[in-house]
Amino acid sequence: MYLVVNLIGIAVFIGIAFLFSKNRAAIKWRSIGVMVVINAILAWFLTDFSVGRAIVKAAADGFNALIDVSYTGIAFAFPSMVHVKNMDFVISSLMPILMIVPMFDILTYIGVLPWIIKWVGHGLAKITGQPKFESFFAVEMMFLGNTESLAVSSLQLKKMNKERDLTLAMMSMSCVTASILGAYTQMMPAQFILTAIPINIIDAIIVTNILNPIQVPEAEDVIVTLEDESPESKREPFFSFLGDSILNAGRLILIITANVVAFVALAALIDKILACVHPWLSLEHVLGIVMFPFAWLLGLNPGDAFQLAQYMGTKIVTNEFVVMGQITHTVKDLLPHYQAVLTVFLTSFANFSTIGMVIGAFKGIVNKEKNDYVSSNVGLMLLSGILVSLLSAGFVGLFVW
Repeated sequence: MYLVVNLIGIAVFIGIAFLFSKNRAAIKWRSIGVMVVINAILAWFLTDFSVGRAIVKAAADGFNALIDVSYTGIAFAFPSMVHVKNMDFVISSLMPILMIVPMFDILTYIGVLPWIIKWVGHGLAKITGQPKFESFFAVEMMFLGNTESLAVSSLQLKKMNKERDLTLAMMSMSCVTASILGAYTQMMPAQFILTAIPINIIDAIIVTNILNPIQVPEAEDVIVTLEDESPESKREPFFSFLGDSILNAGRLILIITANVVAFVALAALIDKILACVHPWLSLEHVLGIVMFPFAWLLGLNPGDAFQLAQYMGTKIVTNEFVVMGQITHTVKDLLPHYQAVLTVFLTSFANFSTIGMVIGAFKGIVNKEKNDYVSSNVGLMLLSGILVSLLSAGFVGLFVW
């Protein structure tokens, strides 16, 4: 029964995207169908096949090995806080970012990541039939993050029309960044975190092409990079580049820590205020009611669905780290299906604070007309991120029981 509900849920999530589409007549259903089949097969392969599970396990082991290496540096600075029975959230989950971010930046500096992103993006465009740059951007976000990818793609954003810019803004709501996957895998089941990454990429293309379908003439279907525009530009010296990367990693840790502290405290304040009205009222209960139908459509019994709905609502209002921090010690005790859909849903940046980050990035890149157009569609941006998270959880949940 719950498998059937899960299947119906995937259809409902696509139906919601259709309901809110800006141009239903322009939706390329054949392309959408191809991508739905690809994602179903990919989720099946990564969860049900021994080879797929081995790939995911190898990737998870790789990230865990990186975390272990990063603890060497952390232990040098904070010896009393590493490898203790209960490491603090900042030490165990965030401090490894100081090594992982520079590592990915070095891969970018030497040209490895740009090469991977470019050709995977080209391949994805051919398979899905989508514009080259949108496919390229979906892959790019996985490695660089949303605001970083927008910054790198500034010339392309300026040249594209406002409708395509909106597509990229919507896609930016559903990505994760490879450099903080290590933090995620320390808090949640690594196999589901890493399974969610490729599923999210294709779901972002599916959802945005239903919500905001556009026609891209062949002459405009090109990828422009800063290197293409300024081949004579001088590359920054390596150690100067590395120093900036380490400082940026430190800023990222401070930003995440500040957001988690502030959002947890604000949520507690809201709970106190709501409790004055009625003892049962809390932010989690209110959000649980709103998100309950969508959680139930992921194939859970009503009790688990209501609890998942509360986690969903908290994540949307705050961020994924807040929820992961709440459940990191209990998630391993959940039933496999519940564990899978919860973990996959949390593996994205779909929340209110991301809207501000994306709008801020566009404001610094494109002209006022384009920025105003993107800003006037923040509802679609948030809806896009939520639907991608729901779809990804639905696809993975089909094969984990």
